[in-house]
Amino acid sequence: MSEDVIKHSVHTLVFRSLKRSHDMFLANQGMLPPIDDKAEKVLKLVKARDSYGQVMGAVRKAQALKQQESVTCRPETPLTTETVETAPLPSEGAVVPYSGPTPSPSPAPPSGALTVPRKPPSMPKPKWHPPWKLMRVISGHLGWVRCVAVEPGNEWFATGAADRVIKVWDLASGKLKVSLTGHVSTVRGVVVSPRHPYLFSCGEDRQVKCWDLEYNKVIRQYHGHLSAVVCLALHPRLDVLVSAGRDGTARVWDVRSKANVHTLAAHTDTVASLACQAAEPQIITGSHDSTIRLWDLAAGKSVCTLTNHKKSVRAIVIHPTMYTFASASPDNIKQWKCPEGKFIQNLSGHNAIVNCLAVNPEGVLVSGGDNGTMYCWDWRTGYNFQRLQTAVQPGSMDSEAGIFAMSFDQSGSRLITAEADKTIKIYKEDEAASEETHPVNWRPEILKRRKF
Repeated sequence: MSEDVIKHSVHTLVFRSLKRSHDMFLANQGMLPPIDDKAEKVLKLVKARDSYGQVMGAVRKAQALKQQESVTCRPETPLTTETVETAPLPSEGAVVPYSGPTPSPSPAPPSGALTVPRKPPSMPKPKWHPPWKLMRVISGHLGWVRCVAVEPGNEWFATGAADRVIKVWDLASGKLKVSLTGHVSTVRGVVVSPRHPYLFSCGEDRQVKCWDLEYNKVIRQYHGHLSAVVCLALHPRLDVLVSAGRDGTARVWDVRSKANVHTLAAHTDTVASLACQAAEPQIITGSHDSTIRLWDLAAGKSVCTLTNHKKSVRAIVIHPTMYTFASASPDNIKQWKCPEGKFIQNLSGHNAIVNCLAVNPEGVLVSGGDNGTMYCWDWRTGYNFQRLQTAVQPGSMDSEAGIFAMSFDQSGSRLITAEADKTIKIYKEDEAASEETHPVNWRPEILKRRKF
């Protein structure tokens, strides 16, 4: 007679299985498995390579070089064959073995001779620059003046504003020459071609236009941006135009064919600043995602990302002769060395939203703030030699003291600013000033606090 099989629910069976497992391992639950040293070592190596893989090679080379220097600097230790073999070769992994001269041990100093201490590096003293003063105020726009560009011949300059009009002004007299209408929203960028009679403009209407200045008409339009276009730059050697905006991309255009050659898409927020130069990196962009990217124009790819800034990078300017560039953010103004984007120094003190930067060949860097402050710096040392506060035109509120754009003229002796009180202001150097009347009050810090 067969026994009746007792049927249980799945829940009961699973619970019983868990209980049996618990009872089985209850006795030795505190006994952890032995640590495998090899596995731990591999885990640490993987983590180190993942976090520091880009710099591990450089650290090893530096350590090997330091070891070699310590060996060669010891006069009592003769240089043996083993030392030479352990010294790092300059061409690692080369097909042809290194056959350079073997390093000879440094001669021992004579007995009783005093070792001369190495002279500490001295901070360079800043060059004296004359202070700047307001020369002329030009009013004519009916909205915020957002951009300014000086013509290569240094005879006139163009401004774009929130009244949707581009105005061309005579630089010497400050009189209006012509008004160009065609944009249907705020004009955010203007640039003048040095090789053609063309002026390029961009605006919040997503349009990029090419104006023929012989006929004062639009002859080309570059379509492709998905949102407002806020900055514009021309390549100094090639017939290439670069525009960037709120869609987070910088677009490279062929001036003649209107073709979108590259779309430089890597930023995650508005690209607020843009600069072009003939040498590498040919395109530099700064964004509200607080990063700066250096681009390879031929490949259309980002070659370097600088993440030192903590806030939006609203301005970038390239020095005309020194192969360096500066970037501005509310946390700091930083200087960088081309082509790899190596950090040089911080220019701290301009505690405002810095909208624009300008530099002249004399090494004067000027930064303009959203609150109307204007700071003048010595490029080489980062010395702040002058602080100005712009005055609003009569009838404007104090809150309208804001500087949106600025540019030096081609000689570097005039500074043109575009401001929120709907005016354009022109500054010049004070001829009456001298080193006696405005001395350099230079107190270098022993340890410069770097705010990254």
